Amino acid sequence: MRRLALRSAAAAAATVCGIAFAAPSAGATGIYAYANGCYALKDLTANRYVVKDATGYSSSAATVAAATPFRMQATALGRYLLYGPDGRMPATGLLNTITGNTQPGPAADWRLSDTAGKLTLVSVQTGKELGVNALGKLVQSSPGSPRWSFAAATGCAKFPEIEVNVSGTPFKGSSPTAKVRGFLDDHIHLGAFEFLGGRFHCGRPWSPYGVNVALVDCADHQPNGAAAVVENFISTGSPVGTHSTEGWPSFAGWPRDESQTHEGTYWKWIERAWRSGLRIMVNDLVENRALCELYPYKQNNCNDMASAYKQAEDMRALQDYIDAQFGGPGKGFFRLVKSSAEARRVVNEGKLAVVLGIEVSEVLDCGQFNGTPNCDPAKIDAELDKLYATGVRSMFPVHKFDNALGGTKFDSGGTGVLVNTGNKYVTGQFWTADHCDDPDHDNTPTPIGDAEAQTVYTLFGPVLTQPLFQGQLPVYPPGPHCNPKGLSALGDYVIRGMMKRGMIVETDHMSMKARRQTLTILESTKYPGVISSHSWGDPGSQKRLQKLGGIVGPISTVANRFAEEWRAARANRDTRFLFGTGFGSDINGLHSQPVPRANNAANPVKYPFKSFDGGSTIDKQRSGTRVYDVNVDGVDHYGLYPDWIEDLRKVAGNQIVDDMANGAEAYLQMWARTEAAARK
Repeated sequence: MRRLALRSAAAAAATVCGIAFAAPSAGATGIYAYANGCYALKDLTANRYVVKDATGYSSSAATVAAATPFRMQATALGRYLLYGPDGRMPATGLLNTITGNTQPGPAADWRLSDTAGKLTLVSVQTGKELGVNALGKLVQSSPGSPRWSFAAATGCAKFPEIEVNVSGTPFKGSSPTAKVRGFLDDHIHLGAFEFLGGRFHCGRPWSPYGVNVALVDCADHQPNGAAAVVENFISTGSPVGTHSTEGWPSFAGWPRDESQTHEGTYWKWIERAWRSGLRIMVNDLVENRALCELYPYKQNNCNDMASAYKQAEDMRALQDYIDAQFGGPGKGFFRLVKSSAEARRVVNEGKLAVVLGIEVSEVLDCGQFNGTPNCDPAKIDAELDKLYATGVRSMFPVHKFDNALGGTKFDSGGTGVLVNTGNKYVTGQFWTADHCDDPDHDNTPTPIGDAEAQTVYTLFGPVLTQPLFQGQLPVYPPGPHCNPKGLSALGDYVIRGMMKRGMIVETDHMSMKARRQTLTILESTKYPGVISSHSWGDPGSQKRLQKLGGIVGPISTVANRFAEEWRAARANRDTRFLFGTGFGSDINGLHSQPVPRANNAANPVKYPFKSFDGGSTIDKQRSGTRVYDVNVDGVDHYGLYPDWIEDLRKVAGNQIVDDMANGAEAYLQMWARTEAAARK
């Protein structure tokens, strides 16, 4: 009965305090139920309530009305900031004092435990308990008897947070096994804040201490972005440039659709996409050892697999954080899944199923140097088993560089110069490119001539003085080009190992030769677990993978161009399988996001608009003081993908949205067929 009353009080307090997002669900219990609520802290020993005073906090108020009301801001499961009306929070200070801190952080972070209805608050920073001295002042103390409780209060301040601006109820299925409806993002990088050593990417999808900690620019970008040479080079083609470094609350500088080093997937933006119809997300763990080691600022291990496993742990922490906001373990909308049946159940519960994939250049630690591989079949099996146990179900055998498994497709332009330099750094060789007239040829590598070399030197000058880079730069024949490197014997072994484990094969980034060889292996057993998730395949291969029952999810781009790729996939659909298409946002993955559609004034997205199923109303998104409009801003952050899908409807009609709404179901059916094939 006490817990039921507590839940009712929490819900009422959330309404009174003007909370920006949902109060805990009706199933929230115990120490998790306080999230988002408005409470007074009661000292059961003295029968008094805590109040803010001139020097800290004291246990002196006789009534709830006289106490300081605290907004309970969850930092993790069972941990909270006690956010006061003036923005101050009880925090640990010197000499065991408790001060009023305005900066969210470990000093203000308290872990709760409940013993027969009495609470203990332990500082995350010092490990000491919240206590009271003989004068009634709150202090840090040694372990003692639990002495605290919370009483519902009013008058709480609103903790700073990004808005969702979507009303309505997300889709729920009629049963755990029912057919689902909703969108599929088959290629996203939520863990990119750990990418390239952990100091290349600015901001992160969440912080225990809120948006004003999560969405700040990199220190080396300050004060005007002039030192952000890689950001400038990737975004504009020149290492020289500036940008506003202001994220929260004005977002005057970032995120932007063309920026590729700033966070675009803050968790509230993900929530907006989910509430608007997103049902499955494939989160690819991402790393690039060469660029990580070449980049001068880092704090993480550059090994591809070490970074991937770290990001997988981060995703579990993100899941726990979102659970904490919604009232306890399993309550949040963000659910990591490991099977098609689990994913289907999650979607039918009205939540977002998150599949782990991996996109790194030395996957399974299978790099090579001067043609000598760094792995063997025993190592491959051990790494595949470890990845599978971690929850990874989708994998790129090849990414940006040639590796011991096969050849890459090449990059072009300035990015190609950087990546080709990285290929030399990790493999001992620049890319080799042959002229070929095949319609499915690879990309054309940009020659590393004087101008390009000077640009790279500006970015990585000390590296290019190494003996490895001395001598003849590569000279390529006239295009079009193909990488002569196909699938190696070890690559063949990896594909068959993935099939044995029921994993989904990502064919994008493979050279044309390696991709064709991979599809031949899959076709030999009619293995359906194959996907082209962000438009790095080729037309011939896409026809073959769709015939196998695989999925095509074009990379997200301006609506008109995406519609062209959707039409091509629709024309190649195999009627034996449900046709649905995903989209590969590739956000945070060094991919620019969709810009505003040209000449859209005659046919703009009009706000508010309804979600594809009519269940939600979607208005302009507000982040801090910034209000976004897809007609003007494009997809500056992930929360604007619902707006982009509405823009697609404006361009290509209801059919494209209907096919995209079948994306989640088509993916689940493909995954289930894949699991069945592995069991044979």
